[in-house]
Amino acid sequence: MGIEFSSVVDESRGEVFGWHSRPGAILRLVPPWQPMSVVSESDSLESGTAILGLPGGLRWISRHDPEHYDPPARFVDELSHDGVMSRPATVIGSWRHEHRFDVVDEFRTRVVDRVDTAVPGRLLTQTFRYRHRQLADDLASHRWSHAQGVRPATVAVTGSSGLVGTALTAFLSSGGYRVIRLVRRPPQRSDERQRSDERQWDPADPAPDLLEGVDAVVHLAGASIAGRFTDAHKAAIRDSRIEPTRRLAELAATTPNGPATFVSASAIGLYGYDRGDTPLDEHASRGTGFLAGVVADWEAATAPAERKGLRVVQVRTGIVQTPRGGTLQLMRPLFAAGLGGRLGDGRQWFSWIDLDDLVDVYHRALADPSMTGPVNAVAPQPVRNQDYTRVLASVLHRPALLPVPGLGPRLLLGDQGAREVAQADQFVVPKALLDIGHRFRRPDLEASLRHQLGHILEQP
Repeated sequence: MGIEFSSVVDESRGEVFGWHSRPGAILRLVPPWQPMSVVSESDSLESGTAILGLPGGLRWISRHDPEHYDPPARFVDELSHDGVMSRPATVIGSWRHEHRFDVVDEFRTRVVDRVDTAVPGRLLTQTFRYRHRQLADDLASHRWSHAQGVRPATVAVTGSSGLVGTALTAFLSSGGYRVIRLVRRPPQRSDERQRSDERQWDPADPAPDLLEGVDAVVHLAGASIAGRFTDAHKAAIRDSRIEPTRRLAELAATTPNGPATFVSASAIGLYGYDRGDTPLDEHASRGTGFLAGVVADWEAATAPAERKGLRVVQVRTGIVQTPRGGTLQLMRPLFAAGLGGRLGDGRQWFSWIDLDDLVDVYHRALADPSMTGPVNAVAPQPVRNQDYTRVLASVLHRPALLPVPGLGPRLLLGDQGAREVAQADQFVVPKALLDIGHRFRRPDLEASLRHQLGHILEQP
């Protein structure tokens, strides 16, 4: 029983072990299709404890074993319990996970995961395929930035608890960046050892010293567009973006010892909702509709930083693929039950991006001094809605025979929301990224869905 899984990554043993020891590593390794979340990370691979959340408030307690701690060659954690909510997890019996790192040569390391448990190995294979690919890809991204002469810096992030912010801050901190989370609640105590910190941010009136000592800002905060497009909801979408962005950009522009780079979230909604087969690169005209107007004003709100000479990047994000949120979270249970299908005639273009590729775009915006202005954060291979549903159904081994009538989205989102979100037809291309030779982890839709949903094929 249990499993032993290994692969070779192109990085030195010290770097691989160091990545595992930093905050954010466990967040990068928990598969998104599993009903598990990180409640708290271990403060030490030698003797710390990590707590993972399970459905119903249950807990998985993982304690590190100091007796078998041997850096940079090995660390071990074991399933434990602490309180009644952690008892049910122990029904599987024992779980001992040995993480071993063997030198292949100066630049390569064999990563070996050995789990002793009663759980059959076939049930664990997808988890470790995912973990090893995440590790290799993250290390490759950081290795690229180091080759450009970029070293870990201090990055302030708004929206750090959101879908994209959670993934990005974990990626940055596990790569050695110091991440300052700009939060609206009272900040928690800073932790110098873990290179993490929080500062309280009032979007309407940010403190004058909020960005002191910061090298770059990543501004992700904004109300979700999901929901019926009522007047109140549209006001929340707009008000949470325009003025907070302008005030933050003004502060970045005037802060002594402040940031040199300002990266702001944006959206492909700028291009409008009905563009047909016209390829839309970063120079395409603005479209029509509520979202197009919001995004145009959102990007314009970064102007104070640009006027003062900061390098400003607007990341125009497509439809993010992850079962932790967004459209895939909504569609996955329907397709898993065999109830999924195309939307309407299925001919509308669907411009998507894998969550980890989006993280890499933000990382590139931070690390590449040549990147400036709007950047389309979409995969290089957009698909039509009918092809998206076909691939998703195939990955989940389910049929996709039931087309969704237009009435369904209108009931959920209202006429305007359905038209601009669910039924949007946009053929967006990432020309700026392709022109600089950016490498996508998963440019192919099937590869992305397999990675995100736990149906990863074995590498040849």
